[in-house]
Amino acid sequence: MGKILAICTSPKRGTVKTEVPSAVLTPEWGIVNDAHGGNWHRQVSLLSAEKIEAFRKKIWVDYGAFGENLVIEGFDFRNLPVTSRFAIGDVVLEMTQIGKECHNDCVIKQQTGECIMPREGVFARVLKGGEIRVGDEVTLLPPLEDPPLRAAVITLSDKGSRGEREDKSGPLIVEMLTAAGYVVEETMLLPDEARALKAQLIRLADGRQVNLILTTGGTGFSPRDITPEATYAVADRNAPGIAEAMRYHSLSITPRGMLSRAASVLRGKTLIVNLPGSPKAVKENLEYILPSLGHGVRIAAGLDGECARK
Repeated sequence: MGKILAICTSPKRGTVKTEVPSAVLTPEWGIVNDAHGGNWHRQVSLLSAEKIEAFRKKIWVDYGAFGENLVIEGFDFRNLPVTSRFAIGDVVLEMTQIGKECHNDCVIKQQTGECIMPREGVFARVLKGGEIRVGDEVTLLPPLEDPPLRAAVITLSDKGSRGEREDKSGPLIVEMLTAAGYVVEETMLLPDEARALKAQLIRLADGRQVNLILTTGGTGFSPRDITPEATYAVADRNAPGIAEAMRYHSLSITPRGMLSRAASVLRGKTLIVNLPGSPKAVKENLEYILPSLGHGVRIAAGLDGECARK
């Protein structure tokens, strides 16, 4: 059980959040009249009161200084899993991301060299709206018994990122994953740049804690094809069997299947798999691995037992 110590909002982005006694929350926006709301996964930001008190031993900061909407005592949000749900009266929040990059112009970081929001802050979406007040109790709800697997899709394409080519592979992957029962949390289109890809893979695996990340594009021999290298760079463990299976299947269709450099790895509990760039090859490869992929993803997440049979 926790308690709201402060509710903080700001009417305009780039301005400091200030305390208000109450707020109305809606699934369509988040906190009504807060500029950081919207139809996205970071509608409401939460920060542990205990973390703020520890920081105040270095320098005094008012509630809202870190950009947090809700200051809540009684929970160490950093150590709760994404998809944790909280009830505040009639309101229900679902945690969607842990941490975020600190803005370069963050006043707290300029003064102290440190900002706790990237490390300790979490974000949530509003599942059920209503009014909340300072002093309200916050309850951690039981986890769902059989939650759907969560995925993200990244398309790598220089031309696509410049608007010179339509991305057909990314939407195809989303369609196939959705049909298989996955919830696709995010999609994005990036240029073939290793730094940007690594940053997004880390954010999606660590911050959003998705179960599966599928990339498409950048697995060939071109000097700009950096997807496997960026994928290996963020990996904790290798999972080569998936990429090897895709190459095996592709070779039954075309000898050029041997030219794929696709990787498959694990970062924490997240499985990352590189798919080819063309829609045809995406469909062929994903159809082949998708029936077995779910079991592996669930094992990585600790939801299923091992594969060995007696």
